[in-house]
Amino acid sequence: MEFNPFTEPSNFVDLLSSEQNVVFGNVPESQLPFFACQATHDSNIGEETQGSRKERRTWSPTDDVVLIDAVVGNEQRSIAFWKRIDAYYNASPKLVGCEKREAANCKNRWQKINDLVCKFCGAFEDATRERTSGQNEADVLKLAHEIFFTNYNKKFMLEHAWKELRNDQK
Repeated sequence: MEFNPFTEPSNFVDLLSSEQNVVFGNVPESQLPFFACQATHDSNIGEETQGSRKERRTWSPTDDVVLIDAVVGNEQRSIAFWKRIDAYYNASPKLVGCEKREAANCKNRWQKINDLVCKFCGAFEDATRERTSGQNEADVLKLAHEIFFTNYNKKFMLEHAWKELRNDQK
C-alpha cells in the first residue's frame, strides 16, 4: 500500500516520519545526499583543501613600516591606489626574499593599523592631559598603554606604527 502523507497521522512520531517520506520518499539512507555539516570529526573531507591553503604569514614591524611608507596620496580610485601600494610594498628592498602580498592584504592590514593607531592616539592625548610635573615622555607613553588597555581590553602592539604615524596629518 502506498504511503499517503495527507492522511492524519496518529501521533507526533508518525507525523515526523510522514514528512521524511514526503521529502525523501523511500530512498535508503545510504543513497541520501551527504552534506558537509553532517561530517563527523574523523572523516577525511576537507583535508585536501586544507593542505593546499597557503600558510598565513604574520606582519612584522618591518612589513608594517614599509606599508606605512607606501600609503601616501589620495584622489585616486581605490583599486588603483591599492595596486600602487601593493607594487611599492612588494618592490621594497627591505623585504627582499619575503613572499609577495596582494593588494587586499595590504588594504586589510592598513585598515587595522589605522584603526588601532587612531585609538592609541586618543589614549596618548588623554595621558598627555594627565601628565604631572616630573613625568617624562616614557611615563606618558606607559600611561597611554594603560589607558588603551583599560578602554579596549587588549594591549597595544603597534607602537612601531604609531611612532611612524604620530606626527603625520590625518
